[in-house]
Amino acid sequence: MLRQEDNEILCRVGPGTPMGDLMRQYWIPAVRSDELVSPDSPPVRIKLLGEELVAFRDTDGNIGLIDNYCPHRRASLFFGRNEECGLRCVYHGWKFDVNGDCVDMPSEPAESNFEDKVKITAYPCIERNGVIWAYMGPRDVPPPLPELEGNMVENPTITVLYRKNNWMQGIEGELDTIHAAFLHGGERRITNAEPGSFAYYTAKSREGVFDVRDTAHGTSYGMERPAEVDTSYWRIGHLLFPFYAMPPGASTLGEDARFLAYVPMDDENTLEWSVGVRSPQATAHGSQGREYIPNTSTWHGRFVIEQNWENDFKINREAQSSWQSYTGIAGIRQQDMAMTESMGRILDRTNEHLGTTDQMIIRTRRRYIAAAKALREDGAIPPGVDQPKAYHQRSGQVILPKGDWWDQTKELRERFDADSVKA
Repeated sequence: MLRQEDNEILCRVGPGTPMGDLMRQYWIPAVRSDELVSPDSPPVRIKLLGEELVAFRDTDGNIGLIDNYCPHRRASLFFGRNEECGLRCVYHGWKFDVNGDCVDMPSEPAESNFEDKVKITAYPCIERNGVIWAYMGPRDVPPPLPELEGNMVENPTITVLYRKNNWMQGIEGELDTIHAAFLHGGERRITNAEPGSFAYYTAKSREGVFDVRDTAHGTSYGMERPAEVDTSYWRIGHLLFPFYAMPPGASTLGEDARFLAYVPMDDENTLEWSVGVRSPQATAHGSQGREYIPNTSTWHGRFVIEQNWENDFKINREAQSSWQSYTGIAGIRQQDMAMTESMGRILDRTNEHLGTTDQMIIRTRRRYIAAAKALREDGAIPPGVDQPKAYHQRSGQVILPKGDWWDQTKELRERFDADSVKA
C-alpha cells in the first residue's frame, strides 16, 4: 500500500512537481516527424508535461516547440501564420522563431526596439528517425539523446496511442507481465499449445515467480515459470527512466529492437509511443483491431482509436461467455486500455493490495520516488540522463537452464545492432 503523498509524487508531472522536474532532465518524444510534414506547414497543438505548446517546422526545416500563448495579449499561436522562418501571431503580427526570439513586431514603432526585449518559452528539439525529441530541462547544454535502439535503426515503425489515464498506470501495466496469461490469453488451453512452446508453459502454469533488480537504466525483471526438469521459461523486461518500457511481449529475447514510451500530456492523459522493429510474430500478436479516428486540433485529439472507453471498448459478451475470448475485447492494447482506464484518471494506490507478483511494480515505484526526492533535495542526477548507452537493452521470452537468468541473458539483453549513433 502506497502513502498518498508518494502517490502524488508518482502522478503529478507539471512544472515544479518532483516527478515533473525529474522528467525534465531527459529528452522527451514530443511529435512525430510526419505531423510537421513540410516547411511552413500548419502548426500542431502539443500538450507535454502539463504545458500547452505549439510545434511547427520553419521555412528551413527547423523544428520549433514554443509556448502556445503569445506574450503580448496571450492569444493562441496555434492560429499563427507559419512563414519566413517564424510563427506569426495573427492578432497583432508579432513573430517568433524556433528559439523563441521575437523577430518582428510590426504593431510597434521601429524605434521602440521592444521586440529585442520580448522572448517566448521555447524548447530545443532534435529530429531522429521519425521522432522529434524535446528538451524541457534546466541545462544550457542538454544531455545526449538516449541510445534507444528502436529510434536508431533505419525506418522504424512508429505508432502513437492516446491513453485516457495517468502515465504511471500505463507503464505499470508493462511491468505487470503476469497479466498476459489472463487478460491477453486466459482462453488458451494447454491442449491447444505446441509442447515446448512459450504458450505451452504459460498454459501449464499461469503463476510466476519474479526476480527484480535495480539497474543503470532503472529496473529490470525476470519472471520464471517451470519448463522441463532442468530448464525454466523466463519473461524478461525493463523499465528505463523516465518513462520507457521494454516488455517481453510475444517475442523471443533479443529479437526486437523496440521500446514503448508513456509520455505524460498532463496528469490525466498520456500518449503511448511504440518505436522500433519487431518480429513478424510479435507484430501480428499486437496489432488487432486498432482503428484510428481522424486527428483533431484539440489538446487531446491526436491518436485516438475508435474502440475506447466511451463505447466500453466494444466488449463482446457473447465471445467472452463462450470462451472465444477471455475478455470479449478485441486487441491486446485495447484490453490494456480497458483495465488502466477503469482505474480512474489517476489511480488511488492507497487502496491496493499487492502480492508477490507485484514486486517489479513495488521496486519501480520506490526507485522513482527515491530519484525524484534525491533530485529535489540533493540535486542528484536521475538514472540514465548522462548515460546514453545504459539504454542498450532488449526484452523477450527465453528458455534457460537452471541458474542466474541475468548472467545467462547478458548477450541477448544487451544486443545492439544500430548501424550508427547520432547525437
